[in-house]
Amino acid sequence: MTLLEGQKAPVFSLMNEKGEMVHLTDFNGQNVILYFYPKDMTPGCTTEACDFRDKFEDFSHLNAVILGISPDDSNKHTKFIDKHGLPFSLLVDEDHAVAEAYGVWVLKKMYGREFMGIERSTFLIDTEGKLMKAWRKVRVKNHIEEVYAYLAEQEAAK
Repeated sequence: MTLLEGQKAPVFSLMNEKGEMVHLTDFNGQNVILYFYPKDMTPGCTTEACDFRDKFEDFSHLNAVILGISPDDSNKHTKFIDKHGLPFSLLVDEDHAVAEAYGVWVLKKMYGREFMGIERSTFLIDTEGKLMKAWRKVRVKNHIEEVYAYLAEQEAAK
């Protein structure tokens, strides 16, 4: 199933790095930047997380929260957050059920082998829980600026 912009975003409940359950519905009334990434502590994922960290205040001025999701466990998330000073939660999707619901658990190919994994993607969910915008097969360079510019434009139009 492909998610379409304007559709209700798949709801979920996942544990964060502190062992607390986080529900998408906890953020009703706020914009949610939901980004899926393959693995903590890897170069591209670290760059992406740090870029979101550096724009965190700017996004908060646009009534937006940032949530990262990967299959890593809460201990790995905690180390990643602590090492890089991330001011947002990272959610545990070890069984990749939420990644599947968002269509980002895909067959990947690297160095001649095939495996299932996360396709780096970002979803912008509006204050009513609808998918406002989806970025798939994300390239990290300049991605956060693109997300910010899009959300700023949408908020200014309100």
